[in-house]
Amino acid sequence: MALAHLPRDREKHLLVREMFDRIAPRYDTMNRLLTAGLDQRWRREALAAAAVGSGDCLLDLACGTGDLAQLAAELGARVVGLDFASVMLAHARRRGVAAELVRGDAASLPLRSASVTVVTSGFALRNFVSLPVVFAELARVLEPGGRVALIDVDRPRAAWLRAAHSLYFDRVVPLVGGLLSDRDAYRYLPDSTSYLPPREVLLRLLRQAGFEHVERRSLLLGSAQILTGVRSQ
Repeated sequence: MALAHLPRDREKHLLVREMFDRIAPRYDTMNRLLTAGLDQRWRREALAAAAVGSGDCLLDLACGTGDLAQLAAELGARVVGLDFASVMLAHARRRGVAAELVRGDAASLPLRSASVTVVTSGFALRNFVSLPVVFAELARVLEPGGRVALIDVDRPRAAWLRAAHSLYFDRVVPLVGGLLSDRDAYRYLPDSTSYLPPREVLLRLLRQAGFEHVERRSLLLGSAQILTGVRSQ
């Protein structure tokens, strides 16, 4: 299906779920190819920023095929990986990801309040229908003092960097994605950055949801970002 517009609300929810089920077979390969392997480095940086280690109970939100969940498990955390795309979860199970894998919705997490010590998410914020609702759910399931580390794409602010980034992200990514995976999905992925609020708004939304010490780390000259915070006591 050609995407003439970016979907909203229920339409977005259904389209994104179907899209990720569709691209699951080549999702990991495309991530490595399109980021030259930097996506795994960024995942490790997010885990380090949240000081993940043994003794942590970690929720990996929108876990996909389990890259971030597996890295967290290797650090000694007990991991729950949650995603609403069943084919993504099936691939994670086939890979033998060391996590409890659960199908669920980020807007209504099937976890008890204050039941985890860390929440992570890799490249999923722009796919949620309502960030305030999702952030409130993260605050609910985190224990007081629990940490959050959220990775997503971004666009550089400097004009020349923004132009170079756009050439790659808006032109090359859909072209390569169309050749090797799914044309519509890899056209949506660059366009979906428009769902992300400005950086300052993202940080404010986290604070309003009940997080403190909220910070943002820029990656690769502003083409990606990690948001971190601590659940208020």
